[in-house]
Amino acid sequence: MQRIERLGTGIGWRPEIAEDVEAMPGIDWVEAVAENVCPGHVPDSLLRLRERGVTVVPHGVSLGLGGADRPDEGRLADLAARAETLGSPLVTEHIAFVRAGGSLTASQPLEAGHLLPVPRTRDALDVLCENIRITQDALPVPLAVENIAALFSWPGEEMTEGQFLYELVERTGVHLLIDVANLHTNHVNRGEDPAKALGDLPVEAIAYVHVAGGFERDGVWHDSHAHPVPRPVLDILADLASRVSPPGVLLERDENFPAPQELERELDEIRRTLTTAPAEGRTVRPSSDTASRDTGAVQDTDPTRQRLALALAQAALLSALVAGTPAPEGFDRVRLKVQSRALCAKRADVVAKVAPELPEILGAAAYRPAFLSYARCRPMTGGYRRDALDFAEHLLDSGGPGDAGARRELERWWRERSGPTPPAAHPGARLARAARSVLHRGRPALRSA
Repeated sequence: MQRIERLGTGIGWRPEIAEDVEAMPGIDWVEAVAENVCPGHVPDSLLRLRERGVTVVPHGVSLGLGGADRPDEGRLADLAARAETLGSPLVTEHIAFVRAGGSLTASQPLEAGHLLPVPRTRDALDVLCENIRITQDALPVPLAVENIAALFSWPGEEMTEGQFLYELVERTGVHLLIDVANLHTNHVNRGEDPAKALGDLPVEAIAYVHVAGGFERDGVWHDSHAHPVPRPVLDILADLASRVSPPGVLLERDENFPAPQELERELDEIRRTLTTAPAEGRTVRPSSDTASRDTGAVQDTDPTRQRLALALAQAALLSALVAGTPAPEGFDRVRLKVQSRALCAKRADVVAKVAPELPEILGAAAYRPAFLSYARCRPMTGGYRRDALDFAEHLLDSGGPGDAGARRELERWWRERSGPTPPAAHPGARLARAARSVLHRGRPALRSA
């Protein structure tokens, strides 16, 4: 396993707080969402940070390493290009699946728009290991993978999270990005003991640590990244720091950004937690420790069978979450409903960001209920920008919005963006292209009210 350089204390770089991050004292490194950084158009803020010697790590969210399909070559090439452009010492992704269906199951492709847990079974672990090896071979720098937060558990799991991660590291040599906020989330939502999870981890494989906030509602913890870091998360960080000195720790914040002074206060609290944690418990276990975990059971390791079984299971689950089909047997139906509502809410929030004209046209009060009604049984199949277009088309086809002026504006917006090429400057050219696109798709042209 290649050694990861010491990173220090960092913060998640987001466009909304870019200037604040540049001005913060003591920032050793930042993490940027990989899919939001184009190699040919790196934000000036990130370039200035790089010039100052601040390390930038791309953090991927769309590979779906825990999915049944092998990683997409185009996505791998994009992630590699971002690492090279940013001069990053490593890249990170998640132990999660984000899409299902498609050719493996001969069914409609489905997008979750969110990170969903993989079953902790040996079949799923075999698939994940192969996907990680493929990804490692495609990247110019080491890979670290993150444990995720979950609202529900898979039935029939064969390993704890710590055991699953330990075997993953042992078999692939991959590094770990440990999110202590996600350990807290899984403690509240799934009854999993964070201390036991940390005790099972190969702590020597940790590349860095995430710290973030969330909130609890009706006994469910939501990993929002939009709230202050709570004491229980800092306590888990202290427990981890008593076992190993992590190369890096990073504060994540994605929404509801506070004043810079508040972010700096949270960073100072993270530093204090690391420096005051007792160090006498720090140990590094030999890799041979994994041998004691071998149950000796005969395992059917036919890769084709494993991928197909995982594909069918993930497609059935995702269909229940985003398309309104019945919950697969063995799942907690109440928790799946909570997850389904959370996915719809996230879609509404992200679509409002990628297409801010929609809330403006419909009105902030009308946009959200209209989108949630659309999303409950209409899965996302092509990313958030496609989702925005599909929502506008659905609303127009169903006779909305009620206000004639808003309808005309929404139709104009949809026509400008639904063609195969970017909008032309001349209105007549835009309308002609939109009309051709409508005819090509085989649907009648939309009429304004």
